[in-house]
Amino acid sequence: MSPEKSTARRILLCADDYALHPLVDDAVQQLTHAGRLSATSCMTTSPRWKEAAAGIKPLRPLLSVGLHFNLTEGHGDQHPALALGEVIRKTYIRQIPQARMREAWRKQLDAFEQVMGTPPDFVDGHQHVHQLPGLRDAMQAELQSRYAAHEMPWVRSTAPASGLWRSPKAAIIALLGGWTTTRHLQHANVPVNHGFGGVYGFDAPDAASYGAQMASWLPHMRDGGLLMCHPASGVVEGDAIGQQRPVEFEYLMSDAFGKLLTDSGCRIHQGPIKPLLKISA
Repeated sequence: MSPEKSTARRILLCADDYALHPLVDDAVQQLTHAGRLSATSCMTTSPRWKEAAAGIKPLRPLLSVGLHFNLTEGHGDQHPALALGEVIRKTYIRQIPQARMREAWRKQLDAFEQVMGTPPDFVDGHQHVHQLPGLRDAMQAELQSRYAAHEMPWVRSTAPASGLWRSPKAAIIALLGGWTTTRHLQHANVPVNHGFGGVYGFDAPDAASYGAQMASWLPHMRDGGLLMCHPASGVVEGDAIGQQRPVEFEYLMSDAFGKLLTDSGCRIHQGPIKPLLKISA
């Protein structure tokens, strides 16, 4: 390992929504081969999950593969969508029975294990629902009942990296459960990433604009910090952020991103992640 690599901060870059669409899957695979991605989180509720998983299996353990717990993205009659606002409201007033929440976690974890043959490397939530009251308790209970300490997945913390809490959207996500969930998981000795970034309005009109966002995040990321992204190798029709996805992909594959990483003293970590998350907080 070169001196530059040994001193660079190791950034975890995770592409969400794997199995949502073939263009998302293609982007994840290309970025992994280019050394520009650490992890991807998978929608096991997707009707094409088994098909999509075949393309991701050969990339482990270079790429960490996790469960993208989903309640709010519809996949036809088999998995109808719930409105995010309604999920937030019902979890905060405790209107969703705990048994129902445990069942949702159990089904999606079962679907991951049945196809991948292992527990997920990590767990997060589509639109961060994993951190909502009740859902986070059901997640922790299900994980602890299923997995021994040595196979326990790490869990995404949305507690913003130092300085990034000033973003109103990042602060709202953290207030809706990011900080509380992080404390609960740390108390239970469940590994979490060291700071979170990548939150913006999905409103970057071109690759350079998205690059400016990235340049604002990287200085705040510590070793073991996590950035989320949502790339696709083309426009995903019918998706709320379908136009933004290829903008992210173009930048993440670019020489400009490579230069920014070097100039910022960072590198994208590929390989097992849990040992990195055991560093002292």
